[in-house]
Amino acid sequence: MIELIADIGLLELLLIWSVVVFASILRSFTGFGFALTAVPVFALFLTPLESVVLSAALTLTSNLIGVRNYWGIVPLKPMVPLVFMAIIGTAIGTAILSFISTAQFQLWAGISVIIACVVLMFFKPTTRRVSPLLTSFTGLLSGLMNGALAIPGPPMIIYVMLTEPVPERSRALLITFFLASAAIALVSFGVAGFIQIQSLWHLLLAFPAMVAGDKIGFYLFKKYGGRLYRRIAIAGLLAIGVTITLRTLL
Repeated sequence: MIELIADIGLLELLLIWSVVVFASILRSFTGFGFALTAVPVFALFLTPLESVVLSAALTLTSNLIGVRNYWGIVPLKPMVPLVFMAIIGTAIGTAILSFISTAQFQLWAGISVIIACVVLMFFKPTTRRVSPLLTSFTGLLSGLMNGALAIPGPPMIIYVMLTEPVPERSRALLITFFLASAAIALVSFGVAGFIQIQSLWHLLLAFPAMVAGDKIGFYLFKKYGGRLYRRIAIAGLLAIGVTITLRTLL
């Protein structure tokens, strides 16, 4: 453990803790944003493989710990096609990850964050009939991004913005789907040989920050509900996405 901290560096470790706390607060408050926020920052200090494994492990762990806060709010049956297509997409995305360079990984991660923010700015939740084609395409695309970047969020955020107007339900739908996505990703990463003993140490280092962020985020959601979550999410994610993208390009 001491050797791992030395390899990362104290300043880098503090930054990782800070982004995990922020990402956990954002995820607990809005239902999304952990991977969108954390992966681009992880990629500044860790390899692409280490970044996606750590993000998926933290997402799965945090969603399991907070399961009582969202489970049962939305039915699971309508999510079956989403998850099924996400499994296919994740397998394909994991294969792609083997060929992505660190610079490409950081660039696409940053661009994904910006795309998600643009979608949030222009789309408002509305009640619409859900097309089976839209559902399947969303699951597949989300799976591709899950396997390649550990960022399944942008397609699902668009999907939820188009189909679910109630903040409590949209939040629960996103968290439930991301729980399944993280589990699928870790299985896929394990089969591909991406998970190493160092992955466990990374998780243990980040775990206290994740727990702290989750508690703060759930408290804020209970207190303020859906009144502020869109503005907070857009502002925070956009700043991170632009920063990471510019840093990669310059």
